[in-house]
Amino acid sequence: MRTRLAAALIGVVFGVTLCWTGMSSPDVLRDGLLFRSAYLFLFFGAAVTTAFLGLRLLRGRRARALLTGERIAWTPVAPARRHVVGSVLFGAGWAIADACPGPIATQLGQGVPWSLATIAGLTVGLRLAVRREARAAPELVAAPA
Repeated sequence: MRTRLAAALIGVVFGVTLCWTGMSSPDVLRDGLLFRSAYLFLFFGAAVTTAFLGLRLLRGRRARALLTGERIAWTPVAPARRHVVGSVLFGAGWAIADACPGPIATQLGQGVPWSLATIAGLTVGLRLAVRREARAAPELVAAPA
């Protein structure tokens, strides 16, 4: 319950931040993807830099996650075909829908009409991916809680 409450709070803060910064605006996203404005890329660059430095510091200090107590660590994975295919599909979907998964809920809340189609496509895509993973490696797919 505590984890779900924290996730909900983080989701609300993330959604408000997306709206406040304009990152849920189809016009801002489209202008960035068409290279009319650098705002999108500067925003992403700042986010990636902050996450990179923050995670390196946390891992270096052998910090633990606040909710689970697990050590913050990761194992590098070499890029594979599935990463390339996934990123191409993600990018194509983002360009077509003017949204990546994060802003879809905020667009829905803002009344962006095509966000219903985008969220439907996201749901279908996730279900297909989970079904495919379940066939490929059933032991890796966790049952819903």
